Amino acid sequence: MGFAAWSALEWLALIEYELLLFAGVFFLLGAIDELAIDAIWLWRRATGKGETHCVSRSDIAHRRLLGAVAVFIPAWQEVKVIGQTLSHARDAWAQADVIFYIGCYRNDPASLQAALEGAGGDPRVRLVVHDRDGPSTKADCLNRLYRAMEQDELRRGTAVRTVLLHDAEDMVDPAALGLIDRAIDDCEFVQLPVLPIPHPQSPWVGSHYCEEFAESHGKAMVVRDALGAAIPAAGVGCAFRRSLLHNMARDNYSSDTEAGPFSGLSLTEDYELGLAIGAAGGRSRFLRVRGEDGSLVATRSYFPATLAQAVRQKSRWVHGIAFQGWDRLGWSGTLVDKWMRLRDRRGPFAAIVLLTGYTLFVLALLLTMLELAGYDRPWEPTPLLLTLLALNMAAFVWRAAMRFAFTAREYGAMEGLRAVLRIPLANIIAIMAGRRALFAYGRTLRGGDPQWEKTTHDHHPVPMAPLTPAVERAS
Repeated sequence: MGFAAWSALEWLALIEYELLLFAGVFFLLGAIDELAIDAIWLWRRATGKGETHCVSRSDIAHRRLLGAVAVFIPAWQEVKVIGQTLSHARDAWAQADVIFYIGCYRNDPASLQAALEGAGGDPRVRLVVHDRDGPSTKADCLNRLYRAMEQDELRRGTAVRTVLLHDAEDMVDPAALGLIDRAIDDCEFVQLPVLPIPHPQSPWVGSHYCEEFAESHGKAMVVRDALGAAIPAAGVGCAFRRSLLHNMARDNYSSDTEAGPFSGLSLTEDYELGLAIGAAGGRSRFLRVRGEDGSLVATRSYFPATLAQAVRQKSRWVHGIAFQGWDRLGWSGTLVDKWMRLRDRRGPFAAIVLLTGYTLFVLALLLTMLELAGYDRPWEPTPLLLTLLALNMAAFVWRAAMRFAFTAREYGAMEGLRAVLRIPLANIIAIMAGRRALFAYGRTLRGGDPQWEKTTHDHHPVPMAPLTPAVERAS
C-alpha cells in the first residue's frame, strides 16, 4: 500500500514517530553533554578542589588598591537606573584610585542628567558624551570610554592598571574591587559571578534568570575554568589588565576596524574579548568567592521582567554568540575550547529541538485523545524507542534536581521549586529568542548594521533589596 492510500491518522502517527525519534536522540545527546559537566563538577567537589573560598568582606573592601581602576559603564536610555547605579558604586568603592567612566550619547540628555545627579560632584566620576547619535553598539560606546581614559592617562602622566566593565543597572559588590585588584596580578582577565535578583513584579519571566545564572556561574563556568578553557566575559563584573586592552586596541587599529579594544560590530563584544584573550595565550580566571557571612561576591541586578524584553535580550545573546561567534571566531583552540564553543553556540539548534519536543507533546496529546475515542494508534513503540524515552526521562529528572539544588543554594528552597516550575517557560523563551536571532542574523547578511538592542531597565535593586540576601548560604 502506497503513501497515497494512508489515512490522516496514519500520517499523524508517522509524524509522531519521526518527531519522537529526532527529539529523543538530540535531547539525549544534550543530556550527555550536561552530564559530562556535572561529572567533572561533582568530582572536583568530592576531591576538595571545587570548594568555594571564603574571605573577610570588611578586609577586602577596605584594602588599598595596587593601582588605578577604571570602571566603564555605557548608558543608552538608562535614565531610570544609572543614577542609583553610580551612587551605589561610589559608596561601595570609596577608594581614591577608582575612576568611573560613564558613556552617554549626545541624543540622550535624560541619561546624562541622571548620571550627573548620581555622580554627586564626586571628582572620580568622568561623564563622557559620545560624539554620535545612539544607539550604536555597546562596544562602540565602550571604545569611546577607552579613548577618554587614554586622554586622561596622557594628562595625568600615569596609566590605569585595571579596566572593569559594568552595566548601567548593576548593583556592585563592595568586596569585588579589592578582590579583583589582587587577582589581576596573576592573570590578564578576571570574571566574577553574576547573581540575578528575583524580580518582585515578575516571579516567572524576570526571575527565570536566577536559576540559569546560578547553575551556569556555579557549575559550568567553574568547570570551564578548571579545564583551562577560555573564559567568556559576561560584560559585567569582568576586569582586564590595562596592558592587555592596549594590545587589543593596537591589533584592532592595525586591522582597520574600530579605534579601541572592543569589536564595534559585535553584539557580544565582551564574550568575544574573553575568548580572544584565551586564543592569544592570556590567562583568565573565574573568581567565585564567598564572604564570611556566606554571601557570594557577585554582581547583582534585576533582569527583564516582560516576555518581549526577555526574548529581545536573549536573541541578542544567541545572535552574537552563536551566529556572529561562528563567523568571527571560528573553531580555533584546544579540543576543550572547541567543546565549550560548541556548547556556547548550541542555542539555535537547541531551540529547534525544543520546538520539536513541544510539537510532539501536542501531537501525542491529540493522538491519545483519538485513542480514547476508539481510534487505535497505527504503531507500537519498539524496545529501543522505549529505552530512549526512559533515558530522556531520567535525564530530565536529573536536570530538574540540579536546577533546584543550585537555585536553592543561592535563593532558598521556595525559589528552587519555582525554578523547576519555570522550566517550560524558559524553554519557550529560548525558542522565541532562537527564531528572532535567526531573522536578525539574516538581516545582517543582507548588509544591515547591528545595533545595540539593549534591554529597558525600569527597576534598580538598591532601594528595594539588601546587598546580601538573607537566603544566601555558604557552600
